[in-house]
Amino acid sequence: MTKIKTEQVKNYLLSLQDAICAALEEQDGERVFSEESWEYHGGGGGRARVLEGGHVFEKAGVNFSFVKGERLPASATAKRPELEGRSFQAMGVSLVIHPDNPFVPTSHANVRLMVAEKDGEEPVWWFGGGYDLTPYYGFEEDCQHWHSTAKTACEPFGESVYPRYKKWCDDYFFLKHRNEPRGIGGLFYDDLNEWPFERCFEFMQAVGNSFIDAYIPIVEKRRQTPFSEQHKQFQQYRRGRYVEFNLVYDRGTLFGLQSGGRTESILMSLPPLVRWNYNWQPEPGSEEARLYDVFLKPRDWVNEPEVLR
Repeated sequence: MTKIKTEQVKNYLLSLQDAICAALEEQDGERVFSEESWEYHGGGGGRARVLEGGHVFEKAGVNFSFVKGERLPASATAKRPELEGRSFQAMGVSLVIHPDNPFVPTSHANVRLMVAEKDGEEPVWWFGGGYDLTPYYGFEEDCQHWHSTAKTACEPFGESVYPRYKKWCDDYFFLKHRNEPRGIGGLFYDDLNEWPFERCFEFMQAVGNSFIDAYIPIVEKRRQTPFSEQHKQFQQYRRGRYVEFNLVYDRGTLFGLQSGGRTESILMSLPPLVRWNYNWQPEPGSEEARLYDVFLKPRDWVNEPEVLR
């Protein structure tokens, strides 16, 4: 029988939350995260941390949760009906960062472990997670750095891992009703149990630990870029796509709401200011149009021979 080391995973997730919050506070230099602990009705709870109105980050949320329930919600059994009716444990760290400067991209990441249990049967477990980047004004070198860091994190686990999880990310973070991707992707994986538990846990740690290396250098490079009200309005318009995805498609949001999780923590991913302009189109040849023409399409960022500008 597989030994599921939930306490070890929980301790790692708490330390990851601490490390990411410390790195973001250092970048912001003005505000720190507020913290609120909460309890889950079925057992367990979480530690929500939010930074708002900072010098660099308009809103950043980094949440830890560890919850238990008597019955897996529908979002968790839709593709695995054989697990319907099982009790569950779910733990993870999930974060969304909405910078103030439109030249700094929004970023999302999460890593998680799910365990489905039934009396008399061996528990079924799997890992999931990843991270993705949502720029408003694109820079090829940032995209290449982001994907190169993701690829480096995956390399110890096999040559096929990065391309497989990059494609999964491109496919997952796609707004079907808009026929466009949310951003430039990264990594996405779910139902990971193809390796022994310890190896899958090592992969979770590789992904989680690489997030700071992937994101912080981009923040440092772009946070001082001058911007106008037009840049800010375009950022807020594109944030609308972020809201649409999270409320319509995102599995984590659906799981949290269906399982009766803490609503404030689940919806901390939403940006503070958003706009929807009816049938808006960017001016041809503008920097806003360039986001659509150059960045909002799948590209092999790691292997492109040179940076185009």
